[in-house]
Amino acid sequence: MQQPDISVCLFTSDLRLHDQPVLRAALRGGRAVVPLFVLDDAVRAAGFAAPNRLAFLADCLADLDAGLRRRGARLVLRSGPVVDEVCAVVSRTGARAVHIAAGVGAYARRREERLRSALAAQGCELTVHSAVITAAAPGEQVPQGRDHYAVFGPYFRRRQDTAFRRPLGVPRSIPVPRDIDAVGSLELPERKEPAGVSPGLPAGGERAGRRALASWLRGPVFEYAAQGAELAADATSRLSPHLHFGTLSATELAHRTGELTGEGPEAFGRQLAWRDFHHQVLAARPHASWTDYRTRNDRWRHDEEEAQAWRDGRTGFPVIDAAMRQLRYEGWMPGRARMLVASFLTKTLYLDWRTGARHFLDLLVDGDIANNQLNWQWMAGTGTDTRPNRVLNPVLQARRHDPHGVYVRHWLPELADLDDRAVHEPWKLPARERSRLDYPAPIVELPDALARFRRARDLD
Repeated sequence: MQQPDISVCLFTSDLRLHDQPVLRAALRGGRAVVPLFVLDDAVRAAGFAAPNRLAFLADCLADLDAGLRRRGARLVLRSGPVVDEVCAVVSRTGARAVHIAAGVGAYARRREERLRSALAAQGCELTVHSAVITAAAPGEQVPQGRDHYAVFGPYFRRRQDTAFRRPLGVPRSIPVPRDIDAVGSLELPERKEPAGVSPGLPAGGERAGRRALASWLRGPVFEYAAQGAELAADATSRLSPHLHFGTLSATELAHRTGELTGEGPEAFGRQLAWRDFHHQVLAARPHASWTDYRTRNDRWRHDEEEAQAWRDGRTGFPVIDAAMRQLRYEGWMPGRARMLVASFLTKTLYLDWRTGARHFLDLLVDGDIANNQLNWQWMAGTGTDTRPNRVLNPVLQARRHDPHGVYVRHWLPELADLDDRAVHEPWKLPARERSRLDYPAPIVELPDALARFRRARDLD
């Protein structure tokens, strides 16, 4: 019996079987498929193989392999330069096609170009599939005469009138080449807890993601508009790591959220749109990952002592320090907390947004170049924000979003005995009480910091 044509499904940031267009396309026409993932040397060399994401990735790969085995297949794992490894698999299997999800960053673009060229030399075709990592394909929705939307509002209005593709089901069976064992595969990495892995890091994998999704849609999503910004409520979805690794489909999530009614689902759907918005910005402006999208001619200060106090959660501003300690413990923090610490670093301390973006990428399990970098630029005033000079006062924000100090006391046990007002401004306590606290004084005076920022931006 002649073996069917062989295709390679190259998994990247789409580590799932539900709503998996890349795998479906590879299977089309009864083809045998080599499910492949490459531990890419370039990712490690660029410093993006952070311990938290490696641990989460190990869970994702193990779960993907288990799902494939239940359908008669298994995951082939290789390590090295991605183009070399894919070409080696194509050579050994005689595959005629390789399928991959489209990325938006500069590296993803270069990877696609180099793969296309190298595979063509082997008589193999590369097919790149859009709307796999995002619900809307970058470049699909553009204003007339432009290559992307630079402001979220018009983008969101256009997106609301756009119909997305329907989510795909899981294949019942996944045929693989008879000699797939000859391809050569590494053992799947075990989830280890090396130095640098956050103690509270969540479990990864498609099954964990789908359990979290089901729980979110059963009830909490309906309270999102009312409680999503309340720090102590822990009322966000916590689905962002699964979207980053693709263990959940952004398209499926957009569809299922859109089927619900109420302010909560609408507000959550808007946040999903922000994710796609940032991806389409970065697709059109890859340099925005490390350079200002809109320069303000900032004269950023350089103070490593202040930057380290911010990283360590020792700034003397409780809501900032609580958020930074949550980041170190969980490899995650809610969106409101991310805004507060980013505003504090870039506007209150007036330190370069890249300092904060790098620290987030070192720790965040959902560390995504498009969302991380462009959210940082939004808060720094160098991105797409139409009010680039807004400053979030950490004391006022703490009173508004943690009025009883529950969030602060949880992450700063040294302040647990303070009352609701003092917990956000411990520096106002009498000197005798302050001296008993194992907590630093503020590293900056807020009025002085605001005046410095205004001078730096030439706002006075």
